[in-house]
Amino acid sequence: MKKNWTGAEIRQMFIDFFVERGHTFVPSSSLVPGGDQTLLFTNAGMVQFKDVFLGTDQRPYTRAVNSQKCMRVAGKHNDLDDVGRDDTHHTFFEMLGNWSFGDYYKKEAISWAWELLTEVWGLEKERLWATCFKDEKDEIPTDEEAAQYWAQQPGIDQSHILYFGRKDNFWEMAETGPCGPCSEIHYDRGIEYCDRQHEEGHVCRVNGNCKRFLELWNLVFIQYNRISPSRLEPLPARHVDTGMGLERIVSILQDQPSNYRTDLLFPLMEKVRELTGHSEAERDANITPYRVIADHARAAAFLIADGVVPGNTGRNYVCRMIIRRASRFGSKIGLDEPFLAQVADVVVENYGKAYPELVRNREAILDALTREEKRFKRTVEQGLAHLEELLQEVKNSGGKLLDGEKAFDLYATHGLPLELVRDIALEEGLEVDQTGFTRAMEDHRLASGAGKAFGPLGGENVDVYRGILESLQASGELGLEGVRYDPYTSLEVEGKVLALVRDGQSVPEVMTGDLVEVILPATCFYVEAGGQVSDTGTIVSVADPRWEIRVEDTRKPAAGVIVHVGEVVRGKPAVGDLAIAAVDAQRRRDIMRNHTATHLLHAELQAVLGKHARQAGSLVAPDRLRFDFTHPEALTVEQLERIEAGVNRAIFEDLHLNIRFKPLNEAIAEGAMALFGEKYAETVRTITIGDEEEILSYELCGGTHVENTGDIGIFLITSEGSAAAGVRRIEAVTGREAYALVQRRFRTLKQTAQILSTSLDDVPAKAEALLKELDEVQDELSLLRRQLVSAEFEQALNSVRDIQGIKVLAAQLSNADAETLRQMCDRFRQKFVSGVVVLASVENDKPLLIGAISDDLVKKGWHAGDLIKYVAAMVGGGGGGRPNLAQAGGKDPSMLPQALNKVYEWVEGKQAR
Repeated sequence: MKKNWTGAEIRQMFIDFFVERGHTFVPSSSLVPGGDQTLLFTNAGMVQFKDVFLGTDQRPYTRAVNSQKCMRVAGKHNDLDDVGRDDTHHTFFEMLGNWSFGDYYKKEAISWAWELLTEVWGLEKERLWATCFKDEKDEIPTDEEAAQYWAQQPGIDQSHILYFGRKDNFWEMAETGPCGPCSEIHYDRGIEYCDRQHEEGHVCRVNGNCKRFLELWNLVFIQYNRISPSRLEPLPARHVDTGMGLERIVSILQDQPSNYRTDLLFPLMEKVRELTGHSEAERDANITPYRVIADHARAAAFLIADGVVPGNTGRNYVCRMIIRRASRFGSKIGLDEPFLAQVADVVVENYGKAYPELVRNREAILDALTREEKRFKRTVEQGLAHLEELLQEVKNSGGKLLDGEKAFDLYATHGLPLELVRDIALEEGLEVDQTGFTRAMEDHRLASGAGKAFGPLGGENVDVYRGILESLQASGELGLEGVRYDPYTSLEVEGKVLALVRDGQSVPEVMTGDLVEVILPATCFYVEAGGQVSDTGTIVSVADPRWEIRVEDTRKPAAGVIVHVGEVVRGKPAVGDLAIAAVDAQRRRDIMRNHTATHLLHAELQAVLGKHARQAGSLVAPDRLRFDFTHPEALTVEQLERIEAGVNRAIFEDLHLNIRFKPLNEAIAEGAMALFGEKYAETVRTITIGDEEEILSYELCGGTHVENTGDIGIFLITSEGSAAAGVRRIEAVTGREAYALVQRRFRTLKQTAQILSTSLDDVPAKAEALLKELDEVQDELSLLRRQLVSAEFEQALNSVRDIQGIKVLAAQLSNADAETLRQMCDRFRQKFVSGVVVLASVENDKPLLIGAISDDLVKKGWHAGDLIKYVAAMVGGGGGGRPNLAQAGGKDPSMLPQALNKVYEWVEGKQAR
């Protein structure tokens, strides 16, 4: 069955089908899961709706449809090993999905799936199979409801409705939480697709082990809440969560035997063929490199568009790894110069309409790819040569496994990712100790202070807060939207204490000293989001008896619930008391200054460095702001000065901030900057700085801001450095903190001027003159020290021993540095044709030894490195070097005399052989 629809048209047909049936189109979320530290990447369509299923979020719609960008390269869902080696696996893919949040259920999900597949797309009904859940442990009820609805579909073959157990047909988000049976739809591609038909006894079947039956679509019916491994409870609202791989359905509708032959990926392979000059036959003979390059170029383009740049850890490591893996496969087919940007340009062209972030970030994508390829080319030859040596050592020893620590050293030293090392090892019939690699990488990361990147699925006792919310809604004390949240229009709100939570339990009252969570009908406290920290403040009673709670944090533990977290500092707060919640106004104003300054900084970074400089993380606190952004190298002093001056220029112009709420799609279409890793609602808050003639900054942001840029006061950069590979970090202060910084630095400058007996303006010149004078004195001292050491060395030459015709000297010289000791060793070798010398000194309370051996002895196999190691052992040290010159350090200078005696012992031992 071959249709003339393009992949883009098939994607849109799916979306339109469900929009016509009351679904809201929800744009794909970023590949970086917003606010979810349990996932490296968005790996399924349900990720952006996860909080809805958990009960910590609510949406203004109950039906949704989308095409979600997904990456599966790590953890449980890791398809990397198969990418390029078959026709179906990918690192990046699109997941089509339709969703119901407590709205329709199995009947509609099944009938619509059947209608779309058979009536709209025209798939042959006799080729479709459906599976339903039947528990092999007989603990969970069989999903007879789904089976009955499948049986009602027009034209379905009743024998094509099958039952399978937990592995295939029961879905769970985690060990506890929402779960339920699922129904999979499979397509029979025909006997010609069976890759095992010549094996005796093989029978093609659904969920079998051949390629004839292709799973197309999974309909998940979320109806249970797993409390424990053996306990399930029905959910009060049942949901539908479906997922269908776009690449798979396109391969069927375009009647292609491979995902890589559809118009989603084939144009990328053809671009590679254009670059190599291969014929079609040569392309097919090298199909694995072609597939890898097409897949990885697409994945890298989408990653970079979402702000993930090549680096050494976490998501950045994955981005670097797939670029380098593609580059290495390119070299196997003759692409020795950077080429991935040209392939990625086809991705931008073909996918840009559906995913406009590709078009907006085209320059950043192409630049990052080329830069990373060039960086890899600089190190790859040496690294690959070393890898070949290591693999040969494994073969020579009769082994099959490359040591994991050695594999990590290849990455840390030469930039060869594990996956690339594993590819090459497999080509040699060997494997890599992946556990050892991971352990070595983790040890290195922790030792470098990076810490844990991703923690386990943590969580609050959502049921407690959900129960409180439902009780308050039932009593009419809260509306359907829950606690009213407005941190923008007031810094004070009055209301009745609706609930108190202590130690995870709802209580009627609390005492002085208790740590408590307070729920009010409304709050003006900001809840931490988008890098901005939560507000602090107080909640005090309106009437006697008086009480006060010092609020240290504000959180949203469940959809519709906002709690003020703090300590009771006086009195006995009780449910029902009337209270006033007041934000710490001065702290809030400091935060607002820093947040608006962050927007100005972001805009100025792009103006000075280029559009590739995009936010990669931030902290907006009362005392400072921290801003991470993608950029490959350290900023120059001149660039930092331009950026700081540009931000302050915008502050002095006293520009007004225009704050409006708009539909997300409209704001994005207008060019508003959305930040990767952030979650956005259908209606977003936009912050525009500047007038219509010149918009300086336009971002989606839920944070609090000043009314005019002049309210910021002044902006000062305090530091710039590396946050990660390809990511830089700027820290800065504004307002009161900036004034305090100016005061401290001005005071220091005045004190320095006083010490130097000069004016403030002349401090640099006076300091420079003093440093020059100091350098001259240091040079004179160094010359004098060398003269004294030289004299002492000449005296030591009187102690040269003759050991069977070899002149040997071992001596300690006072106040000699390493360079001076080397010079004295050279003088010894000039004076004696055949000899051994070891000179020692004490530098910074540590022993220092340098040894030299004449060339005639080196030709006999004598090695200065062996000598210096032998001697240094006596002072608790070690060292090494060239055959004719070596150096060592140590710990115990008191042992130098004994160590020097070892020199003669070593020479005598050599002569005795």
